[in-house]
Amino acid sequence: MQKKLIALAVAGLASTGAFAQANVTVYGVADASFDVVKISGDANNELGNTTRVSTNSSLIGFKGAEALGNGLTAVFQFESAVGFDNAGALGANRDSYVGLAGGFGTVVLGNLTGPTRALGAAVDVNVGATGIGANSALLGKLGNNLIGTTDASGNYAGGSTCARSSTCTSIFDTRWKNAIAYVSPSFAGLNATVAYVANENKALHGLTSANTTGYDVGLKYANGPAMAAVTYNAVSTGNAADLKISDLRVGGSFNMGAASLRAVFDLARADNFGGNKVTQAVYGLGATFNVTPASKLVGQVYVARDLKVNGSSADDTGAKLFEVGVEHSLSKRTMLKATYAMINNDKAAAYDFGINAVGINTGALPGGANAVGGTVQGLSLGLRHTF
Repeated sequence: MQKKLIALAVAGLASTGAFAQANVTVYGVADASFDVVKISGDANNELGNTTRVSTNSSLIGFKGAEALGNGLTAVFQFESAVGFDNAGALGANRDSYVGLAGGFGTVVLGNLTGPTRALGAAVDVNVGATGIGANSALLGKLGNNLIGTTDASGNYAGGSTCARSSTCTSIFDTRWKNAIAYVSPSFAGLNATVAYVANENKALHGLTSANTTGYDVGLKYANGPAMAAVTYNAVSTGNAADLKISDLRVGGSFNMGAASLRAVFDLARADNFGGNKVTQAVYGLGATFNVTPASKLVGQVYVARDLKVNGSSADDTGAKLFEVGVEHSLSKRTMLKATYAMINNDKAAAYDFGINAVGINTGALPGGANAVGGTVQGLSLGLRHTF
């Protein structure tokens, strides 16, 4: 199912049309591609052409609603990733929740997409915001120091490496576990979202502490062809260094019918990171153009600037993402697509694809090396079907 993410992925349930259905709906996406990927750079750290089959954020979900009377409706959703290129397992690891909706808005509890992640996906030019060209390759990563998400207990230890063919996005671009969120009604196209991430415990009775907690807020305007939003995500990891991280994101899009334009600015920050304050800005521009009613050209350019440590630039720590592609619809539910994407890392950087990483920073290259300063590129040919 092709979705337009707004302040929360769940906010689409706030329409009265969805609440009229008391039955359970089964839906999903089957998206697979044949990829040829490569790491180039230092001759000792190169990974030549590698082929693979990837299932790009494929999913299966179940959702429903029940009218309770007095203007209240119970809503639920269980959604699982499906990696059908290998022996994957199902689980409620995507947006999964239960909640109540009414004239006051919607309140949900569970595993949730916050407004910051939703905004990043909304301005991405790729259908489903997935594949090797996705903008999550650069957004919010802060020099690859904020990769990954909280563990099953809700704790975040930080991350800087990604295995081959894995998801390699920032903590701000993953779903929040142990979360509760409120989505307001829309007022002339304007609505707000507030999400809170709860910590599991604070070393209660000698248990290992899981003190990561935070909030994610967003304000969005969507009316006709225009969309604009601003989000702010702040997280306290609760570790011994009292590391605090945050992300400010401003973005929007304008749909002109035959074409669309998208833009985003992202500022990630970490306080008490090795005793320092570290920030990084990322800028992105994207566009789509309908060549025919069934065929669309897509392209985007993202630039991650050098890290700033206590206000001074750390040289050669940035990167650039370039993507061009075409999407051709065979029907309303089935699409062929082709994408070429490249990440050009500066000399001291090792960014990887956000979806289906190549493994530039895993230490798995010859001699246990990382291809710092290397270039990651790939060609992807795929088929996407929604149901």
